Amino acid sequence: MIFDIKEQNGGILAMVNGRLDTPAAVKAQQEITPLLENADKEITLDCTNLEYISSSGLRLFLTIRKEASTKGGKVIIQNINDEIKKVFMMTGFFNLFDIR
Repeated sequence: MIFDIKEQNGGILAMVNGRLDTPAAVKAQQEITPLLENADKEITLDCTNLEYISSSGLRLFLTIRKEASTKGGKVIIQNINDEIKKVFMMTGFFNLFDIR
């Protein structure tokens, strides 16, 4: 399981685990359904255990952000490692999300 999702303080916390490469992103597409259904809330994507993210993984994050934007929610990304931070900087994602 890539996304471990639970409710927390009226919002949603999703622990993102392992490698979010293309094969994992295909499986994770179904796992993010609860996030999309609750996109009117504050969604925190905790990347403490995320080791790698591909363009397919970035697309999943973007899908969550777009749904939250549509429904009036908010997406926070926290605890990204230096390698993932570099990917976010190079792709412009650093400016699209609230990163803590």
